[in-house]
Amino acid sequence: MYEFKTEPYEHQRSAWESSWNVPYHFLAMEMGTGKSKVVIDSLAALYEAGEIDTVLIVAPKGVYDNWVLQEIPLHLPDRITAKIVRWQPNFTQKFKREITEIAVRSTSTPEFLGFLVMNIEAMSTAKGQHTAKRFLELNPRNMMIVDESTTIKNRKAARTKAVIECGRKAKYRRVLTGSPITKSPIDLFSQCDFLAPGALGFDNFYAFQNRYAVIERRHTANRSYPHIVQYRRLDELGAKFDTFSSRVLKKDCLDLPDKIYMRRNIPLSNEQAKVYNQMKEFALAQLDDGKLATTASILTQIMRLQQITCGFFKPDEGKPIHPLKNNRLPELLSIIEELSGKAIIWATWTYDIHQIRDNLAAAYGPDSVAAYHGETPQDNRQKIVNLFQDDDSPLRFFVGQPRTGGFGLTLTAANTVIYYNNSYDLETRLQSEDRAHRIGQTKSVTYIDLVSPNTVDENILRALRNKINLAGTVLGEDVRGWLL
Repeated sequence: MYEFKTEPYEHQRSAWESSWNVPYHFLAMEMGTGKSKVVIDSLAALYEAGEIDTVLIVAPKGVYDNWVLQEIPLHLPDRITAKIVRWQPNFTQKFKREITEIAVRSTSTPEFLGFLVMNIEAMSTAKGQHTAKRFLELNPRNMMIVDESTTIKNRKAARTKAVIECGRKAKYRRVLTGSPITKSPIDLFSQCDFLAPGALGFDNFYAFQNRYAVIERRHTANRSYPHIVQYRRLDELGAKFDTFSSRVLKKDCLDLPDKIYMRRNIPLSNEQAKVYNQMKEFALAQLDDGKLATTASILTQIMRLQQITCGFFKPDEGKPIHPLKNNRLPELLSIIEELSGKAIIWATWTYDIHQIRDNLAAAYGPDSVAAYHGETPQDNRQKIVNLFQDDDSPLRFFVGQPRTGGFGLTLTAANTVIYYNNSYDLETRLQSEDRAHRIGQTKSVTYIDLVSPNTVDENILRALRNKINLAGTVLGEDVRGWLL
């Protein structure tokens, strides 16, 4: 009998019992319901049953470090020795040797479970594809996991083709996602094709599409193209999907905690890193010069550094904002693809709010999103709240400024709250959390913080979690530790 390291919730135990030893399974579990734990318990049980020695995990950039630093250490039983190699684009001899060492076993090799954790973006490169294939080929007693599998819904993408090809070399296969059908039921095909050819009853995409969609040929001046008019036989498709999947919604989980906190790591782009380091050195120079003496001036430096992590730089007064190439907005859109239902997105600066609103409107339609900040006309504010709270309204995303919308509003239609960045004011954070978590909320609320590692983002979040109100604290020389 497998012994869990951390006791599963009822829905996790049910998903594990129905899936742990099958060749392939689709964990379609809503964000915050703990699908990572289910699959870690599955791979641990398979290892102890003598079925696998190695695991390849493929996840988006903002997630794959969580597997290394948090999920595996938290849920893998202590009695199992784990050796984890994290993907790196610099293909050093040491990196190659580490991969070989965790894959190749001999009678003299101590028992351990080997992990290679890669980001999905690496699967678009020749190096990444070669590494993943080689790792699986070195040891056929293996398992492959694709986290946030909507990243492979585009069957024509290079990374989708590479992931499916690698899946053919895996003894056990799992996909994890909160929302398997983000825009179209046709999204299921590639995700399920990774699990097994013909998992949905069709080896051929076009045969699958013709079965479940009505196609119309449309013409423009230069070309003609197929257009999906409507979907059909969805009950049949759902019945097939149910045979190899576990669907879990937060509203059906009665034993979840009231609040669930998650973090997504967002690495700085090269351009951001350059500007960030320049600003950090400038702040340290000011500190050494004795000019950075007040809390207000310290917080101004922190604010400027945080703006850079969000993807823009605000020069001196009167000059236009300079946008910076960044990974934060793409990561937000990736998270949104994994969600079902409504969501609140908090962002400190109006520039970010406009960027988020425009991108969501382009992806999901102009009626799907509303911005709520200091410049929002008073007459429109209650209208936005009413539409968001209306289950029949198309308004799905509330993009707000915490100091404007974080107090007094009831936004219980959402059970997901995303912090694009954090204010250093503890009261603002606590109040904005409670817009969704208050009387009228019948579900657990998931809070997701977007954080750039090794920046002020981490220090601000750590202070807030420790209930430290930076806005009311004289940091003095302690700020040096934030900048070094």
